[in-house]
Amino acid sequence: MADPGAPTDLAAALQPDLSEVLAGEVDDATEWVVSTETREIPLDDEGLVPLESLAREHRERQEWDVMIVVTDLPRRVGTRPIATVLSGRACSGMVSLPGLGALGVRRRARRAVVHLVRALTGHEHRSDGERPPDIPRWSPLRHVSAEEDTDAHLALVGLRGRLRLLAGMVRDNRPWRLVPHLSSATAAAAATGAYAIVTTSFWTMATSLSSLRLLLISVVAILAMATWLIAYNHLWDRPDDRDARAKAVLYNAATAITMIFGVTCMYVLLYLAGLLAALALIDPGYFSSQLHQPPSSGAYLKLVWLASSVGIVAGALGSSLESEEAVRKATYGRRELERQRGRTASSK
Repeated sequence: MADPGAPTDLAAALQPDLSEVLAGEVDDATEWVVSTETREIPLDDEGLVPLESLAREHRERQEWDVMIVVTDLPRRVGTRPIATVLSGRACSGMVSLPGLGALGVRRRARRAVVHLVRALTGHEHRSDGERPPDIPRWSPLRHVSAEEDTDAHLALVGLRGRLRLLAGMVRDNRPWRLVPHLSSATAAAAATGAYAIVTTSFWTMATSLSSLRLLLISVVAILAMATWLIAYNHLWDRPDDRDARAKAVLYNAATAITMIFGVTCMYVLLYLAGLLAALALIDPGYFSSQLHQPPSSGAYLKLVWLASSVGIVAGALGSSLESEEAVRKATYGRRELERQRGRTASSK
């Protein structure tokens, strides 16, 4: 059972050969039949997936022996991030996509599903803190046994585990969507960059700057726009509760990286478009006469570099014309967007 969007796409990609994988890695004497269902996975009052109630509702109706839920909701037990949850009472498990990281998600998801099915069907018994044999040696995943108030799960331990969860959350936010969604910011950045390209004073300024200084200017411009987007649209979490503040650190880090990555994508596209415009509009002979030096590709590259940095700063101001909801849709995954809406509603 998968949430709409990325979880459903992943489930559809895993389904065709999952029966053969389970036969080969769990039990070849069992006939494995894998079916998928897409539905909006409900959350309880604490914002968690109620595995037991879901299993009671759907396992009998679907005639499922084992139910695996795939969601893009990040999960933590206390302060420890987790990738999977296993409920023996409900004979069900859950795979959290952010816990799989940003790379090799399909391979890691297949491994996680096999691990859950093996444990739920009694083919594996692990002790608390051990690394399951089907998990690579270098993986930060460790098995944690069920306790009175928590189900068994695979926890992401250490700094590498937290970095994997952070990378998965950023990937789930899909920061590359920033450009098409923020049309006003993109238009303002493109218009300002185009004006800079055809302004002769920018030509002399750009060629007089070193590559290191231009790099510093572009980094500052990207950070400035990312900071403006976060501050102007109230995307930074400042909860009053101490436990909530500990969790907010991870969410704020994901927001900041998402913004920086999204603005960087906008910068790269702006640079490529500006380079094509400069080559098409500026005659090499006239360019050379204004600079009093022979024309070179380096001069064009530096001009577009500076123009793109100025355009990105203008794009930050253009983003003020976007609604706060539009910015949230452009920079958050579906589940994170729900959390942000809930946080906003509770603060009013």
